[in-house]
Amino acid sequence: METFIEFFSNLTNPEWIMQHGGLYIVVLIVFIETGFFFGFFLPGDPLLFIAGMIIANTLAPFGIPVINLFYWILLITTAGVLGNFVGYWFGIKSDKIFFQRKDNRFFKKKYLIQAKEFYEKKGGGAIILARFLPVLRTFAPIVAGIVKMDKIKFAFYNVLGSFIWAGTIVTAGFLLGENKWVQGNLEKIILGIVLITTAPVLIKLLSKKKKPLASPGNF
Repeated sequence: METFIEFFSNLTNPEWIMQHGGLYIVVLIVFIETGFFFGFFLPGDPLLFIAGMIIANTLAPFGIPVINLFYWILLITTAGVLGNFVGYWFGIKSDKIFFQRKDNRFFKKKYLIQAKEFYEKKGGGAIILARFLPVLRTFAPIVAGIVKMDKIKFAFYNVLGSFIWAGTIVTAGFLLGENKWVQGNLEKIILGIVLITTAPVLIKLLSKKKKPLASPGNF
């Protein structure tokens, strides 16, 4: 357990990252977080920001920071795209298990039906938005596969969402990477990123709890 906690904390340490595989470890972690359900705990957003900082302070691999930035954004985007395709594939293969499963306290089939309707109306936007929300970025492609979201539509928004996500956060880290205040307050910045990305989910959950119970006729 201590080893796991230590590894998790090291993922936000630029020096540790460079000593243990460099930015390629970031690419691997992005693939795991976006492709496998057990990767939901990984710190995707802070990690991308730190990756941008590292790019701004190193000349590898091409010697020109801007070219390095573009190279790593493409690699991270590709990892995110492939990860979501894995999640989508897993969802397709698991659809019968979920749709044939009996309702219980933690699972109700109507939620899958609602998710299917939601993806049919706003699926593309949901895939893009989920990229910026921890946990949801892991499970959104799985649910899209379970409800059989159109493959071409999913592929398009998968690529677009991954590029926007990687491009914006890595570039933000790159532009601020050489700032002394940013370097000296990295922990606060990481905490801020976590709060900003998780706030919409927490607000949504809290608002649901405050709403009165719906009458049977609304179901």
